[in-house]
Amino acid sequence: MLNYPYGSIGHGGNKLRDFRRNASGSYLVMMAVMAPVLIGSVGLGIDYGLWLYTQQTMQAAADSAAVSAATSGSNIATEAEGVAATYGFIKDSGGVTMTVNQPPKSGSHTSVSNAVEVVINSVQTPQFSALLSAKSFTISVRSVAVATPGTGCVLTLNPNASGAVTSQGSSVTNLSGCNLYTDSSDSAAVTVGGTASLTALSVGAVGGVSGASNITTTGGIHTGVASLSDPYANMSFGSFSGCDQKNYSTNKDDEITHGVYCGGISVKAGATLKLDPGIYYLDQGSLSIEGNGAIVGTGVTLVFTSSTGKNYATASIASNATVNLTAPTTGPTAGIVLFGDRNMPEGTTFKLSGGSTQSFGGAIYLPKAALTYSGGSGGSTSCTQIIADTVTFTGNSGMAINCDSFGTKPIGSGTAQLVE
Repeated sequence: MLNYPYGSIGHGGNKLRDFRRNASGSYLVMMAVMAPVLIGSVGLGIDYGLWLYTQQTMQAAADSAAVSAATSGSNIATEAEGVAATYGFIKDSGGVTMTVNQPPKSGSHTSVSNAVEVVINSVQTPQFSALLSAKSFTISVRSVAVATPGTGCVLTLNPNASGAVTSQGSSVTNLSGCNLYTDSSDSAAVTVGGTASLTALSVGAVGGVSGASNITTTGGIHTGVASLSDPYANMSFGSFSGCDQKNYSTNKDDEITHGVYCGGISVKAGATLKLDPGIYYLDQGSLSIEGNGAIVGTGVTLVFTSSTGKNYATASIASNATVNLTAPTTGPTAGIVLFGDRNMPEGTTFKLSGGSTQSFGGAIYLPKAALTYSGGSGGSTSCTQIIADTVTFTGNSGMAINCDSFGTKPIGSGTAQLVE
């Protein structure tokens, strides 16, 4: 009998059958078949790790972009795209697309006007797992941030005035929970002299501060800061013509309606003047309120202007005068209670010196005025903003910006919180 490695012919063995039963070489065949799968699986693990890292980085980019855009207040798309680019995600480059929406197009904040949505998409192509699939796919991330308003209540716009904000004599100025800003680059842009004192959340000046020892803050005194833009620069008080009243004056209790008051409005001592809601155009002349006189009104804007381009209307409110005026919350002058024409000469004098019985609800917007101010109770529930060319505080003054229901615009940059 002849013996063969795969059986014995003498015993009816079959070479083909025995070869088929022998597994000594099948591992090589299996390895050859499975190698692409094994390599692809390892590659998939590597790719998955890279994709996970990319997604995490994209989410961080979207979060940062949304927060920065929400606090920027303007050019939100440019701001968001710039922030995302620092993370390596450049819009319309390398398969990256980006969408910035205010308010968001989806989610639970579509009706929140100050919410910003950032969506980033990035096309990914398998690198190490291409043996399994070479098909590209998209990673998408989304973030929504909501801005909180800026906390400024005083802003002076003059770019170079010395003492653009001044507190003099023995005056006491209390800015409850809000900031003071000046765009002046002068070394004494903020000046607090003598025994005067000023308390604020923080003070920010493009230039410097004189009398810092008389200033108390919780957020610090900051010099050399960037200038702030005028929050009401794009608002208009509309047009007017003719005269509904000329040289209006009262020495008794009276009530008037909105319109054009040529030559101003005068309230004598002992009289109370009630203003119905609306816009009151003071065409030249002055708003004059004597001591113990009073003016009250809700939903009111007083516009100080001139139809001739000369002798622009101003205001003079004496100490002990009673003022209780609040701005409209809607319409072209929403949030503004006093509105000074931007065409009036720089440094036009306004004196609002009513003291503790003087209360303005909303923005005192006098961008060209040299404003002397003394008033307000300093209570944290009030809402008063001052935007002027320069401001001098005399006597005791107090204001706050609890302005949620007044329609005002924020002064300065606020913060933002991620909500989605």
